Amino acid sequence: MRADLDRLMAERDLQALIVTGGEQPNTLRAWICNGIDIHGGMVVKPKGQPATLIVTSMEIEEAKKSGLAVLTLDDFNFSEALKQVEGDRARAQTILWGRIIERFAIAPGKIGVYGTGDIHVWIERSRLLAEHYPQHPVVGENGLTLFDIAMRTKDADEIAIIQQIAQQTNEVLQATWDFIAGHRAEGESVVKADGSPLTVGDVKRFIRRELLDRELECPSMIFAQGRDAGFPHSRGTESDPLQLGQPIVFDLFPQTMGGGYCHDVTRTWSIGYARPQVQQMYDQVMTAFQRAVDAFEEAGQPAHTLQDAALDCLEGYGHPTQRSHPGTQVGYVHSLGHGIGLNIHERPSLHHLVKEDVLEQGNVITIEPGVYYPEQGIGVRVEDSFIVDAGGALVSITPFRKDLVLPLRG
Repeated sequence: MRADLDRLMAERDLQALIVTGGEQPNTLRAWICNGIDIHGGMVVKPKGQPATLIVTSMEIEEAKKSGLAVLTLDDFNFSEALKQVEGDRARAQTILWGRIIERFAIAPGKIGVYGTGDIHVWIERSRLLAEHYPQHPVVGENGLTLFDIAMRTKDADEIAIIQQIAQQTNEVLQATWDFIAGHRAEGESVVKADGSPLTVGDVKRFIRRELLDRELECPSMIFAQGRDAGFPHSRGTESDPLQLGQPIVFDLFPQTMGGGYCHDVTRTWSIGYARPQVQQMYDQVMTAFQRAVDAFEEAGQPAHTLQDAALDCLEGYGHPTQRSHPGTQVGYVHSLGHGIGLNIHERPSLHHLVKEDVLEQGNVITIEPGVYYPEQGIGVRVEDSFIVDAGGALVSITPFRKDLVLPLRG
């Protein structure tokens, strides 16, 4: 949580942290600004002091929505700095850096820099800053970063936002189920009223409209049928007509428009009926899903224990896994889940090889076992998102039905 930043900075011996970057979406900047991402903004947080957001004067009203103290580049005489260096923005940014250090009385020592930007810009800027301000070395971070740790637990306001998005996502799932169910079959194909085939693209366009009505977006949703469903991250082929009896992996992970908190859910559907082999694999995945949920005992336990339970289950059914057959491309080929927040993939990791992550109050995680056999035209995955609540219980925020067969009524 944001309240952890000073402790995490102290552990890394940082005199300040700066979250910056370009005009592209910047998750870390949005997080420290309470969900408001000001394109081009810079957040400065000295040790033991609150964070301040620095923006252009054009962004000041939006910046105030962050709840942070707001300064503009004019407060640092940036135009004068530009004039001084005859418009060389790289040199002007170097002068700005010195004025920030002075304004916030940042003591000599390391400054941690985080955010999203052009790699080439920051390689060169780091060189310039080291040359001009050697007493304030700029440092980055590998591995489990300060922000990975701070963001993996959510406060009450963040959880309330995620719960609202979860409710809207469940509404979209229901609307999509009803949309498909309202069609009819001709032979083994699902068709529209005029007899033309209903395609994967038709369904995706319907889903996008439903998301838009709720001010959500999911540009890379998965709606993959048959062989495509056998590849975990295949988006699906938009021209494919929907067919009866073919497994469809529908993975929806929307966030508020323009970048915001996420929800993540997967359902596997088979329209009209399910082939016996698909039904068997679906039942096995559902058993693994429940075993993983049941493996949660209390906050503080290692996250990998839930994956271990799913691995034991699916290996018991004879499926290869990344534990029994490292590198396998069939069977259970991925981890059990991950944290979600402003990023769709955050810590903690529910992977059998990641031993350091534990499940804590305030985590929002997914549980999503699956099995994949593309050459058999089969892929099955089931996913709910869960909160580890204030009482230390694991609570699903994805109540939508887990029926495999989607009957047509058109």
